[in-house]
Amino acid sequence: MDSYLIQVNGHGDHAPMLDVNLKNTGNIISPGKVKCRKPRWAVRASEMSKKTFNPVRAIVDSMKVEPNPKKAMISLSLGDPTVFGNLPTNDEVTRAVKEVLDSGQYNGYAPSVGYQSCREAVAAYYNCPEAPLKAQDVILTSGCSQAIELALAVLANPGQNILVPRPGFSLYKTLALSMGIEVKLYNLLPDKAWEIDLEHLESLVDEKTACLIVNNPSNPCGSVFSKSHLQAILAVASRQCVPILADEIYGDMVFADCKYEPIATLSTNVPILSCGGLAKRWLVPGWRMGWILIHDRRDIFGNEIRDGLVRLSQRILGPCTIVQGALERILHRTPPEFYHNTLSILKSNADLCYAALAAIPGLQPVRPAGAMYLMVEIEMEHFPEFENDVEFTERLISEQSVFCLPAT
Repeated sequence: MDSYLIQVNGHGDHAPMLDVNLKNTGNIISPGKVKCRKPRWAVRASEMSKKTFNPVRAIVDSMKVEPNPKKAMISLSLGDPTVFGNLPTNDEVTRAVKEVLDSGQYNGYAPSVGYQSCREAVAAYYNCPEAPLKAQDVILTSGCSQAIELALAVLANPGQNILVPRPGFSLYKTLALSMGIEVKLYNLLPDKAWEIDLEHLESLVDEKTACLIVNNPSNPCGSVFSKSHLQAILAVASRQCVPILADEIYGDMVFADCKYEPIATLSTNVPILSCGGLAKRWLVPGWRMGWILIHDRRDIFGNEIRDGLVRLSQRILGPCTIVQGALERILHRTPPEFYHNTLSILKSNADLCYAALAAIPGLQPVRPAGAMYLMVEIEMEHFPEFENDVEFTERLISEQSVFCLPAT
Protein backbone atom coordinates (compact mmCIF):
# COMPACT_ATOMS: atom_id res chain seq x y z
CA MET A 1 0.00 0.00 0.00
CA ASP A 2 1.33 3.43 -0.95
CA SER A 3 2.34 5.75 1.85
CA TYR A 4 1.45 9.44 1.93
CA LEU A 5 3.08 12.49 3.44
CA ILE A 6 0.87 15.27 4.80
CA GLN A 7 2.50 18.65 4.23
CA VAL A 8 1.17 21.74 6.02
CA ASN A 9 2.15 25.12 4.61
CA GLY A 10 3.21 27.60 7.27
CA HIS A 11 4.34 27.53 10.87
CA GLY A 12 3.21 24.86 13.27
CA ASP A 13 1.26 27.19 15.55
CA HIS A 14 -1.00 28.19 12.64
CA ALA A 15 -1.41 24.73 11.09
CA PRO A 16 -5.22 24.37 11.56
CA MET A 17 -5.79 27.57 9.54
CA LEU A 18 -3.60 26.78 6.53
CA ASP A 19 -3.71 24.76 3.32
CA VAL A 20 -3.17 21.03 3.61
CA ASN A 21 -1.64 19.14 0.68
CA LEU A 22 -1.30 15.39 0.21
CA LYS A 23 1.81 14.04 -1.48
CA ASN A 24 2.34 10.45 -2.66
CA THR A 25 5.76 9.23 -1.47
CA GLY A 26 5.49 5.76 -2.99
CA ASN A 27 7.48 6.48 -6.14
CA ILE A 28 10.42 8.82 -5.62
CA ILE A 29 12.50 9.70 -8.66
CA SER A 30 16.19 9.57 -7.92
CA PRO A 31 18.38 12.48 -9.07
CA GLY A 32 20.25 10.25 -11.45
CA LYS A 33 17.12 9.61 -13.55
CA VAL A 34 16.30 13.27 -14.16
CA LYS A 35 17.14 14.43 -17.67
CA CYS A 36 18.54 17.95 -17.81
CA ARG A 37 18.23 20.15 -20.85
CA LYS A 38 21.18 22.10 -22.15
CA PRO A 39 21.85 24.94 -19.67
CA ARG A 40 21.14 28.01 -21.79
CA TRP A 41 18.66 30.86 -21.62
CA ALA A 42 15.89 30.77 -24.24
CA VAL A 43 13.04 32.92 -22.91
CA ARG A 44 10.65 34.12 -25.61
CA ALA A 45 7.33 35.90 -25.58
CA SER A 46 4.32 33.65 -26.18
CA GLU A 47 2.51 33.51 -29.51
CA MET A 48 -0.60 34.88 -27.79
CA SER A 49 1.28 37.95 -26.62
CA LYS A 50 2.65 38.50 -30.12
CA LYS A 51 -0.85 38.33 -31.59
CA THR A 52 -2.25 40.83 -29.09
CA PHE A 53 -2.61 44.22 -30.74
CA ASN A 54 -4.69 47.17 -29.56
CA PRO A 55 -5.05 49.56 -32.52
CA VAL A 56 -6.15 52.49 -30.36
CA ARG A 57 -3.15 52.15 -28.07
CA ALA A 58 -0.89 51.69 -31.09
CA ILE A 59 -2.05 54.99 -32.59
CA VAL A 60 -2.03 56.87 -29.29
CA ASP A 61 1.34 55.54 -28.16
CA SER A 62 2.98 56.17 -31.53
CA MET A 63 1.97 59.83 -31.67
CA LYS A 64 5.00 62.01 -31.05
CA VAL A 65 3.03 65.19 -30.56
CA GLU A 66 3.36 67.75 -27.80
CA PRO A 67 0.21 69.66 -26.84
CA ASN A 68 0.16 73.45 -27.05
CA PRO A 69 1.84 74.60 -23.79
CA LYS A 70 -0.38 77.70 -23.73
CA LYS A 71 -3.58 75.67 -23.57
CA ALA A 72 -4.78 73.16 -20.99
CA MET A 73 -5.11 69.61 -22.34
CA ILE A 74 -8.66 68.43 -23.07
CA SER A 75 -8.66 64.65 -23.50
CA LEU A 76 -11.69 63.37 -25.41
CA SER A 77 -10.16 60.01 -26.33
CA LEU A 78 -11.36 57.72 -23.54
CA GLY A 79 -14.84 56.50 -22.61
CA ASP A 80 -14.30 57.12 -18.91
CA PRO A 81 -17.06 59.23 -17.32
CA THR A 82 -14.94 59.96 -14.25
CA VAL A 83 -12.10 61.85 -16.00
CA PHE A 84 -13.33 65.40 -15.51
CA GLY A 85 -15.12 64.92 -12.19
CA ASN A 86 -18.47 66.26 -13.40
CA LEU A 87 -20.18 62.84 -13.43
CA PRO A 88 -19.80 61.36 -9.94
CA THR A 89 -21.67 58.23 -8.99
CA ASN A 90 -24.65 58.41 -6.66
CA ASP A 91 -24.25 58.57 -2.87
CA GLU A 92 -26.35 55.41 -2.51
CA VAL A 93 -23.82 53.54 -4.64
CA THR A 94 -20.82 54.55 -2.54
CA ARG A 95 -22.79 54.01 0.68
CA ALA A 96 -23.60 50.45 -0.37
CA VAL A 97 -19.88 49.69 -0.82
CA LYS A 98 -18.98 51.31 2.49
CA GLU A 99 -21.57 49.21 4.33
CA VAL A 100 -20.21 46.01 2.80
CA LEU A 101 -16.63 46.98 3.60
CA ASP A 102 -17.53 47.73 7.21
CA SER A 103 -19.38 44.42 7.55
CA GLY A 104 -16.19 42.41 6.96
CA GLN A 105 -18.26 39.66 5.33
CA TYR A 106 -16.88 39.91 1.79
CA ASN A 107 -13.12 39.77 2.23
CA GLY A 108 -12.58 36.19 1.08
CA TYR A 109 -12.76 34.27 -2.17
CA ALA A 110 -16.10 34.01 -3.93
CA PRO A 111 -17.18 31.31 -6.38
CA SER A 112 -15.58 31.97 -9.77
CA VAL A 113 -18.95 32.82 -11.33
CA GLY A 114 -19.91 35.10 -8.43
CA TYR A 115 -21.89 34.76 -5.24
CA GLN A 116 -25.25 33.07 -5.75
CA SER A 117 -27.10 35.95 -4.06
CA CYS A 118 -25.42 38.46 -6.37
CA ARG A 119 -26.27 36.45 -9.47
CA GLU A 120 -29.86 36.33 -8.23
CA ALA A 121 -29.84 40.12 -7.83
CA VAL A 122 -28.64 40.70 -11.40
CA ALA A 123 -31.12 38.16 -12.78
CA ALA A 124 -33.98 39.82 -10.92
CA TYR A 125 -32.94 43.28 -12.15
CA TYR A 126 -32.91 42.29 -15.83
CA ASN A 127 -35.62 39.63 -15.79
CA CYS A 128 -38.68 40.33 -17.93
CA PRO A 129 -41.38 38.19 -19.58
CA GLU A 130 -39.81 38.66 -23.02
CA ALA A 131 -36.37 37.51 -21.81
CA PRO A 132 -36.65 35.62 -18.52
CA LEU A 133 -33.54 35.15 -16.40
CA LYS A 134 -32.56 33.06 -13.40
CA ALA A 135 -29.41 33.10 -11.30
CA GLN A 136 -27.87 30.24 -13.31
CA ASP A 137 -28.16 32.47 -16.42
CA VAL A 138 -25.75 35.04 -14.91
CA ILE A 139 -21.94 34.89 -14.87
CA LEU A 140 -20.28 37.72 -12.94
CA THR A 141 -17.03 39.00 -14.43
CA SER A 142 -14.23 41.48 -13.83
CA GLY A 143 -15.81 44.27 -15.84
CA CYS A 144 -17.61 44.11 -19.17
CA SER A 145 -14.28 43.62 -20.96
CA GLN A 146 -13.79 40.26 -19.29
CA ALA A 147 -17.40 39.37 -20.05
CA ILE A 148 -16.67 39.94 -23.75
CA GLU A 149 -13.44 37.96 -23.50
CA LEU A 150 -15.17 34.96 -21.88
CA ALA A 151 -18.05 35.09 -24.35
CA LEU A 152 -15.64 35.09 -27.30
CA ALA A 153 -13.54 32.33 -25.77
CA VAL A 154 -16.52 30.04 -25.23
CA LEU A 155 -18.07 30.59 -28.67
CA ALA A 156 -15.06 30.58 -31.02
CA ASN A 157 -12.06 28.37 -31.68
CA PRO A 158 -8.78 29.33 -33.36
CA GLY A 159 -9.32 29.32 -37.11
CA GLN A 160 -12.96 30.37 -36.87
CA ASN A 161 -14.17 33.91 -37.52
CA ILE A 162 -16.41 36.46 -35.84
CA LEU A 163 -18.39 39.36 -37.34
CA VAL A 164 -17.46 42.76 -35.89
CA PRO A 165 -18.91 46.24 -36.58
CA ARG A 166 -16.93 48.88 -38.48
CA PRO A 167 -16.58 51.47 -36.94
CA GLY A 168 -16.47 49.55 -33.69
CA PHE A 169 -14.90 49.07 -30.30
CA SER A 170 -11.28 48.03 -30.88
CA LEU A 171 -11.22 45.49 -28.03
CA TYR A 172 -13.18 42.94 -30.07
CA LYS A 173 -10.37 42.68 -32.61
CA THR A 174 -7.65 42.79 -29.95
CA LEU A 175 -9.15 39.84 -28.07
CA ALA A 176 -10.03 37.80 -31.14
CA LEU A 177 -6.64 38.03 -32.84
CA SER A 178 -4.85 37.08 -29.61
CA MET A 179 -6.97 33.89 -29.56
CA GLY A 180 -6.25 33.05 -33.19
CA ILE A 181 -9.77 34.01 -34.28
CA GLU A 182 -10.25 35.81 -37.59
CA VAL A 183 -12.16 39.11 -37.59
CA LYS A 184 -14.56 40.01 -40.40
CA LEU A 185 -15.69 43.64 -40.35
CA TYR A 186 -19.25 44.47 -41.38
CA ASN A 187 -20.13 48.04 -42.30
CA LEU A 188 -22.24 50.52 -40.38
CA LEU A 189 -24.03 53.19 -42.40
CA PRO A 190 -23.46 56.79 -41.20
CA ASP A 191 -26.24 58.19 -43.39
CA LYS A 192 -28.69 55.81 -41.69
CA ALA A 193 -27.74 56.67 -38.10
CA TRP A 194 -25.08 53.94 -38.11
CA GLU A 195 -27.46 51.07 -38.82
CA ILE A 196 -25.86 47.80 -39.93
CA ASP A 197 -25.47 47.18 -43.66
CA LEU A 198 -27.42 43.93 -43.41
CA GLU A 199 -26.64 42.77 -46.94
CA HIS A 200 -22.92 43.21 -46.33
CA LEU A 201 -23.21 41.51 -42.94
CA GLU A 202 -24.90 38.42 -44.34
CA SER A 203 -22.42 38.16 -47.20
CA LEU A 204 -19.60 37.65 -44.69
CA VAL A 205 -21.08 34.56 -43.04
CA ASP A 206 -19.47 31.22 -43.85
CA GLU A 207 -19.14 27.78 -42.28
CA LYS A 208 -16.44 29.05 -39.92
CA THR A 209 -18.45 31.96 -38.50
CA ALA A 210 -18.73 31.48 -34.73
CA CYS A 211 -20.71 34.55 -33.66
CA LEU A 212 -21.98 37.99 -34.55
CA ILE A 213 -21.10 40.91 -32.27
CA VAL A 214 -23.85 43.53 -31.93
CA ASN A 215 -22.91 46.67 -29.98
CA ASN A 216 -26.00 48.67 -29.03
CA PRO A 217 -25.93 51.49 -27.92
CA SER A 218 -22.74 51.97 -29.87
CA ASN A 219 -19.20 52.77 -28.93
CA PRO A 220 -17.89 54.81 -30.78
CA CYS A 221 -20.90 55.92 -32.83
CA GLY A 222 -23.35 56.92 -30.09
CA SER A 223 -26.16 55.30 -32.08
CA VAL A 224 -29.17 53.36 -30.77
CA PHE A 225 -30.82 50.74 -32.97
CA SER A 226 -34.57 50.80 -33.45
CA LYS A 227 -36.73 47.79 -32.63
CA SER A 228 -37.32 47.08 -36.31
CA HIS A 229 -33.61 47.16 -37.11
CA LEU A 230 -32.80 44.80 -34.25
CA GLN A 231 -35.47 42.42 -35.56
CA ALA A 232 -33.83 42.56 -38.98
CA ILE A 233 -30.46 41.72 -37.41
CA LEU A 234 -32.04 38.77 -35.60
CA ALA A 235 -33.55 37.56 -38.89
CA VAL A 236 -30.06 37.39 -40.44
CA ALA A 237 -28.67 35.54 -37.40
CA SER A 238 -31.61 33.12 -37.47
CA ARG A 239 -31.26 32.36 -41.19
CA GLN A 240 -27.53 31.75 -40.82
CA CYS A 241 -27.74 29.97 -37.43
CA VAL A 242 -25.17 32.33 -35.91
CA PRO A 243 -25.35 33.16 -32.17
CA ILE A 244 -25.07 36.77 -31.02
CA LEU A 245 -22.65 38.33 -28.58
CA ALA A 246 -24.46 41.51 -27.51
CA ASP A 247 -22.27 44.25 -26.03
CA GLU A 248 -24.91 46.22 -24.11
CA ILE A 249 -22.74 48.01 -21.57
CA TYR A 250 -24.48 51.29 -22.53
CA GLY A 251 -27.95 49.77 -22.19
CA ASP A 252 -30.49 52.38 -21.01
CA MET A 253 -27.96 55.20 -21.50
CA VAL A 254 -30.09 56.68 -24.30
CA PHE A 255 -31.56 60.11 -24.74
CA ALA A 256 -35.22 60.91 -24.18
CA ASP A 257 -36.26 60.78 -27.85
CA CYS A 258 -34.98 57.18 -28.23
CA LYS A 259 -35.85 53.82 -26.70
CA TYR A 260 -33.32 51.12 -25.90
CA GLU A 261 -34.43 47.54 -26.64
CA PRO A 262 -32.30 44.70 -25.23
CA ILE A 263 -31.89 42.44 -28.24
CA ALA A 264 -32.74 39.32 -26.23
CA THR A 265 -36.27 40.64 -25.61
CA LEU A 266 -36.90 40.47 -29.36
CA SER A 267 -35.37 37.05 -30.04
CA THR A 268 -37.53 33.96 -30.36
CA ASN A 269 -34.83 31.49 -31.34
CA VAL A 270 -31.39 33.13 -31.67
CA PRO A 271 -29.24 32.37 -28.59
CA ILE A 272 -27.56 35.45 -27.12
CA LEU A 273 -24.79 36.18 -24.66
CA SER A 274 -25.43 39.72 -23.43
CA CYS A 275 -22.50 41.52 -21.80
CA GLY A 276 -22.97 44.44 -19.41
CA GLY A 277 -21.84 45.87 -16.10
CA LEU A 278 -21.75 48.77 -13.67
CA ALA A 279 -19.07 50.81 -15.44
CA LYS A 280 -21.06 53.25 -17.55
CA ARG A 281 -24.60 53.57 -16.23
CA TRP A 282 -23.42 53.77 -12.62
CA LEU A 283 -20.26 55.74 -13.55
CA VAL A 284 -17.77 53.43 -11.81
CA PRO A 285 -15.58 51.83 -14.53
CA GLY A 286 -12.71 51.24 -12.10
CA TRP A 287 -14.79 48.97 -9.89
CA ARG A 288 -14.56 46.20 -12.53
CA MET A 289 -17.99 44.62 -12.14
CA GLY A 290 -19.51 43.05 -15.24
CA TRP A 291 -21.72 40.15 -16.20
CA ILE A 292 -22.82 37.81 -18.95
CA LEU A 293 -26.55 37.16 -19.29
CA ILE A 294 -27.30 33.85 -21.01
CA HIS A 295 -30.46 33.96 -23.16
CA ASP A 296 -31.18 30.56 -24.68
CA ARG A 297 -34.89 29.80 -24.63
CA ARG A 298 -34.59 27.13 -27.36
CA ASP A 299 -31.74 25.40 -25.51
CA ILE A 300 -29.41 25.80 -28.49
CA PHE A 301 -26.42 26.52 -26.25
CA GLY A 302 -27.43 23.63 -23.99
CA ASN A 303 -25.15 22.71 -21.11
CA GLU A 304 -22.01 22.92 -23.21
CA ILE A 305 -21.81 26.73 -23.43
CA ARG A 306 -22.90 27.19 -19.83
CA ASP A 307 -20.36 24.67 -18.55
CA GLY A 308 -17.71 26.24 -20.77
CA LEU A 309 -18.35 29.68 -19.27
CA VAL A 310 -18.05 28.24 -15.78
CA ARG A 311 -14.74 26.56 -16.62
CA LEU A 312 -13.36 29.69 -18.26
CA SER A 313 -14.38 31.81 -15.27
CA GLN A 314 -12.30 29.51 -13.06
CA ARG A 315 -9.11 30.86 -14.62
CA ILE A 316 -9.47 33.71 -12.13
CA LEU A 317 -11.60 33.80 -9.00
CA GLY A 318 -14.22 36.22 -10.25
CA PRO A 319 -14.71 39.97 -9.78
CA CYS A 320 -14.13 42.06 -6.65
CA THR A 321 -16.03 40.55 -3.72
CA ILE A 322 -16.61 43.92 -2.04
CA VAL A 323 -18.47 45.23 -5.08
CA GLN A 324 -20.31 41.91 -5.38
CA GLY A 325 -21.54 42.30 -1.83
CA ALA A 326 -22.88 45.77 -2.63
CA LEU A 327 -24.42 44.78 -5.95
CA GLU A 328 -28.00 44.16 -4.85
CA ARG A 329 -28.11 47.49 -2.99
CA ILE A 330 -26.59 49.33 -5.95
CA LEU A 331 -29.13 47.89 -8.36
CA HIS A 332 -32.15 48.54 -6.17
CA ARG A 333 -31.24 51.62 -4.11
CA THR A 334 -29.93 53.91 -6.85
CA PRO A 335 -32.64 56.58 -7.27
CA PRO A 336 -34.16 57.10 -10.75
CA GLU A 337 -33.25 60.79 -10.72
CA PHE A 338 -29.55 59.84 -10.75
CA TYR A 339 -29.95 58.14 -14.14
CA HIS A 340 -32.07 61.05 -15.39
CA ASN A 341 -29.50 63.65 -14.33
CA THR A 342 -26.63 61.73 -15.93
CA LEU A 343 -28.46 61.49 -19.23
CA SER A 344 -29.41 65.18 -19.10
CA ILE A 345 -25.73 66.14 -18.81
CA LEU A 346 -24.70 63.78 -21.61
CA LYS A 347 -27.51 65.00 -23.87
CA SER A 348 -26.71 68.69 -23.34
CA ASN A 349 -23.01 68.02 -24.02
CA ALA A 350 -23.87 66.00 -27.14
CA ASP A 351 -26.10 68.79 -28.45
CA LEU A 352 -23.40 71.38 -27.77
CA CYS A 353 -20.71 69.35 -29.57
CA TYR A 354 -22.97 68.55 -32.50
CA ALA A 355 -24.04 72.16 -33.04
CA ALA A 356 -20.49 73.50 -32.81
CA LEU A 357 -18.99 70.88 -35.11
CA ALA A 358 -21.82 71.08 -37.67
CA ALA A 359 -21.07 74.80 -38.10
CA ILE A 360 -17.48 74.10 -39.23
CA PRO A 361 -17.05 73.67 -43.00
CA GLY A 362 -15.61 70.26 -43.81
CA LEU A 363 -16.80 68.54 -40.62
CA GLN A 364 -19.95 66.42 -40.66
CA PRO A 365 -20.92 65.11 -37.21
CA VAL A 366 -23.55 62.39 -36.87
CA ARG A 367 -25.97 63.28 -34.09
CA PRO A 368 -25.68 60.70 -31.26
CA ALA A 369 -28.73 59.10 -29.67
CA GLY A 370 -27.08 57.76 -26.53
CA ALA A 371 -23.90 56.55 -24.80
CA MET A 372 -21.08 59.10 -24.60
CA TYR A 373 -19.64 59.22 -28.11
CA LEU A 374 -19.92 61.28 -31.27
CA MET A 375 -18.47 60.43 -34.69
CA VAL A 376 -17.37 63.16 -37.09
CA GLU A 377 -16.70 62.78 -40.80
CA ILE A 378 -13.76 64.83 -42.08
CA GLU A 379 -14.28 65.97 -45.68
CA MET A 380 -10.62 65.87 -46.63
CA GLU A 381 -11.00 68.20 -49.63
CA HIS A 382 -11.52 71.00 -47.12
CA PHE A 383 -8.20 70.15 -45.46
CA PRO A 384 -5.70 69.54 -48.28
CA GLU A 385 -2.71 69.86 -45.94
CA PHE A 386 -3.64 66.56 -44.23
CA GLU A 387 -3.24 63.07 -45.63
CA ASN A 388 -5.65 61.38 -43.23
CA ASP A 389 -7.54 61.56 -39.95
CA VAL A 390 -4.44 60.65 -37.93
CA GLU A 391 -2.58 63.74 -39.15
CA PHE A 392 -5.69 65.85 -38.48
CA THR A 393 -5.82 64.50 -34.92
CA GLU A 394 -2.13 65.21 -34.35
CA ARG A 395 -2.50 68.83 -35.47
CA LEU A 396 -5.54 69.23 -33.22
CA ILE A 397 -3.35 68.23 -30.29
CA SER A 398 -0.37 70.40 -31.18
CA GLU A 399 -2.42 73.53 -31.93
CA GLN A 400 -5.38 73.30 -29.58
CA SER A 401 -4.39 70.67 -26.96
CA VAL A 402 -7.56 68.75 -27.77
CA PHE A 403 -7.13 64.98 -28.00
CA CYS A 404 -9.68 63.03 -30.06
CA LEU A 405 -9.31 59.54 -31.49
CA PRO A 406 -8.88 59.07 -35.25
CA ALA A 407 -11.52 56.67 -36.51
CA THR A 408 -8.89 54.73 -38.43
